[in-house]
Amino acid sequence: MENTKKISKNSKIAVLCGGLSNEREVSLRSGRNVFRALIELGYKDVTLIDVDRNIASVLGDTKIEFAVNMLHGRYGEDGCIQGVLEFLNIPYSGCGVKASAICMDKIMTKRVLSSINCPLIKSVSATKDDYLEKVKELNFPLIIKPANEGSSIGMSKVNSLEELDIAIEVALKCDKEILIEEYLQGESATVGVLEREVEIEGKIQTEIFATPILGFKPKNEWYDYEAKYTKGMTEFILPAKFSQALTKEIQEIAIKAHKACSCRGVSRVDFLVYNNIPYVLEINTNPGMTDTSDLPAQANAMGINYNELTEIILKTAQLN
Repeated sequence: MENTKKISKNSKIAVLCGGLSNEREVSLRSGRNVFRALIELGYKDVTLIDVDRNIASVLGDTKIEFAVNMLHGRYGEDGCIQGVLEFLNIPYSGCGVKASAICMDKIMTKRVLSSINCPLIKSVSATKDDYLEKVKELNFPLIIKPANEGSSIGMSKVNSLEELDIAIEVALKCDKEILIEEYLQGESATVGVLEREVEIEGKIQTEIFATPILGFKPKNEWYDYEAKYTKGMTEFILPAKFSQALTKEIQEIAIKAHKACSCRGVSRVDFLVYNNIPYVLEINTNPGMTDTSDLPAQANAMGINYNELTEIILKTAQLN
């Protein structure tokens, strides 16, 4: 979508949140926070919209000029809402249709990243019909993940073949395709990637930069939904205690992965560091903006407060 509009404090802006996915409650929290930040920043015409199946009509009737996408999960991060906004010619924050569709699908993400030699944990894709055969290629313990889901919803760790059927059943409630990945006892880390327009030698250019790396140690066995969204359930280390060389490598891989998957504006790349190898787990094209979310903490560590981060995300709607 060719965008020639520029955002002003008088622009009619919609913050899209809620939606129909399993991450609805997290999305509502992100949306309310972003809405409040935009008001504090002095934007005069901001509407908070809880997205339902009538969203195209709502956006058309309210004559929205720009959309800030705070939808998480299915329909919000998979290219669906992006396609609606493209059709309505409404510039929107964050990643476009292609990047959203690729990164929402963990299996497709791995296929793209394998083509640029990103470090990836050994895994297989499977369905309800072939998972018993596919799993023979891997070593236990394993992590079972729905291919198209976020916030660790539908995920399970299994230590033996006897536990596999139940974990597969849980994942299949979220998606018909499953990613089965070997479990490594490494260090979890995540890094944000942001884009903004800057003036360099008199010309406006897009700057892509990585945030400090956030390391975390969940009190649960692994970084599940409870650990992600319950205060006190995870110990955060910011910046993560990696060597200078490894820190630089992780940030470079994050930007490389962001570009390879055609991301735009904002993403967050999750890693598992094992034996000093930073394995890419997944790319989040619409990172959470709740009080406990990773991206606001990472930005704050480099001197970008919540409101400033919100404005950076808003202005990604101006990036073509």
